[in-house]
Amino acid sequence: MPRQRLDILSFIWNTAPYMETFSTRQAAKMLGIGASTLSRYITAGKIPAPKAVQVGGMSVHLWTERAVERVRKLLPEIEDGRTTRHQKQARKSTKTTS
Repeated sequence: MPRQRLDILSFIWNTAPYMETFSTRQAAKMLGIGASTLSRYITAGKIPAPKAVQVGGMSVHLWTERAVERVRKLLPEIEDGRTTRHQKQARKSTKTTS
């Protein structure tokens, strides 16, 4: 195991007792959304990305309670980009009656 990877893993291990961190999957479950949705929001820039560390050649986000609560406040303001059939029909009918 390379020395740098050991340093990162020991850093994570040593900070764990002081600050509880969660994976993206755990944070998504706490927020009531899917992990892929949470990852998609991070990629799209709709929510701020938490601190990421490299573990085994993969980038892993470390979520804190504070970061999860910050995203919880942002979620109602995020539009998911989907429009239902009924919303489209309502818009269409208001345009034709106007």
